[in-house]
Amino acid sequence: MKIAKLLGERFKNAGAECTIDSHALMVRGGYIKSLGAGIYSLYTPANRIAQKIENIMRQEMDAIDGQEVLFPVVMPANIWRESGRYQSVGAEMLRFKDRNNSDMLLGMTHEEAAVQLARDCAKSYTKYPFMIYQIQTKFRDEPRSRGGLIRTREFTMKDAYSFHTSQQDLEDYYEKCYKAYERIYARCGVPQVVAVKADTGMMGGSVSHEFMLLTDIGEDSIVICKECDYRANMEVADCVIDAPQNDIEELKLVHTPNAKTIEDVCKLLNVDNETSCKAVMYQKNSDDTLVIVFIRGDLEVNETKLRNVVGDEVHSATITPEMNIHAGFVGPKDLPEGVVVVYDESLKGINSLVAGANKVDYHYAGLNIARDCGAVTYVSVAKAVENGICPVCGKHSITISRGVEVGNIFQLGTKYTVSMNMQYLDKNGELQYPIMGCYGIGVGRLMASICQVSHDEFGPIWPMSIAPWQVHICAMRVDDDNVRATADKLYKDLTAQGIEVLYDDREVSVGVMFSDADLLGVPLRVIVSPRSLGKGVVELNARDKSFTTELTVDTASQKIAEKVQEMLKKYDFNNEY
Repeated sequence: MKIAKLLGERFKNAGAECTIDSHALMVRGGYIKSLGAGIYSLYTPANRIAQKIENIMRQEMDAIDGQEVLFPVVMPANIWRESGRYQSVGAEMLRFKDRNNSDMLLGMTHEEAAVQLARDCAKSYTKYPFMIYQIQTKFRDEPRSRGGLIRTREFTMKDAYSFHTSQQDLEDYYEKCYKAYERIYARCGVPQVVAVKADTGMMGGSVSHEFMLLTDIGEDSIVICKECDYRANMEVADCVIDAPQNDIEELKLVHTPNAKTIEDVCKLLNVDNETSCKAVMYQKNSDDTLVIVFIRGDLEVNETKLRNVVGDEVHSATITPEMNIHAGFVGPKDLPEGVVVVYDESLKGINSLVAGANKVDYHYAGLNIARDCGAVTYVSVAKAVENGICPVCGKHSITISRGVEVGNIFQLGTKYTVSMNMQYLDKNGELQYPIMGCYGIGVGRLMASICQVSHDEFGPIWPMSIAPWQVHICAMRVDDDNVRATADKLYKDLTAQGIEVLYDDREVSVGVMFSDADLLGVPLRVIVSPRSLGKGVVELNARDKSFTTELTVDTASQKIAEKVQEMLKKYDFNNEY
């Protein structure tokens, strides 16, 4: 490819909407162009990177016996009604009617389509296990599209669906997919991706892992033990902390005028937050039932855990007079009826607490939940905290990092096969429901995430395995006949050897040429100039600045091709499948 013909401009600055490095660099480098909120067109460099990522995914999925299929983007609502998700999924699913007034939708995931495809042709146990996968466009009406390709509304995803006749078979295959994902990330040049326990969310199922690329721009909080292999998304991470040791005291009603926050109350009464009981109020989305969470004063509620405990989505409560609730003074003793009360485990074992008295301008001191509130059930709804106790190794070694989710895998169980009546005959001639797993990776998000962690101040540094081109020839002073002839021959010889070459033969300044080369991030750069040719050599530089060398003109194409192959070997993985 000659850069003079390459569609897409490169810019010195990105727009104000580009708030993270990968977004700014991909706009500046002529990779992407916004067509609407969270909707992007890909120029040739980005499309070439995406195709290489997709090919790596295909190779790894084929290696674990995946069968590539292709589902429609547009689906009729009826199969989503079968699974129950047409009603349960919110506004992020784009619904519409066709000309026949039939309910339709744009696919944001394809579990229903996978079951519909397989259920009529997998009716015998002899067909199992099997896995089908696709690389396809999806649409999620994301309310917070941001960061270029990091969070979009339309995106390309590799999604796979496996079907099994036993839980053990699913678990065995799940492990194969887990390892295949590790190989995918390593081959794409980001082996630092980590797998963490995750919430199954709207996908359902009992077990889920997210693959996280640790980076400060990530929206997810990742809980990691520095001493062992424990890793979990904050949504599901265990909160294990030491309980404060104090004595049982007499219950006292204390006047606390205008002290509505737990911080104000603790300051007024000269006690630590760790021995206070904080009330956090929510309402169920389904019927607005009031939910009050009592939690230690220095902790925060994990709303994903809370949702799983109450079995409903929740939102912050709007307190009305008829609720007979006094915001700022709510406590577990003498609550009105009709309230769902949740006690977090962090309160267990604390003998004396400061808590609201359910009376304006009053709190209790010396509250003992067992004595003053009766028998209660404690559950875990608190967020994990820095330097907390690891639930696996028991050490005070928890740290919290940020991460971008670049893939996820789920053990779905029979959620979809039962609801959509997919059955097979087992060895005994009895009807059974297959057990499913699903496995997804966003192509564009992975590309942008790689850019985010592999760049310098001048542009992306693409790994050789996914780079848009492998070699970038910069012909300085193309008006010089020797420079032109040498660069042209090098381009021709390398291309003939199957090397992917980007050739800059424009009559532009050195500054412009090198700035564009930095933004395009090709791993190897060959500089052909009158000065180097005067010595009978061309310069070969690494984009990551790891080396620079001179090659004789006669041997340059061979040596460059060898270097490309040497760099590609870094991404070869011959692990057993």
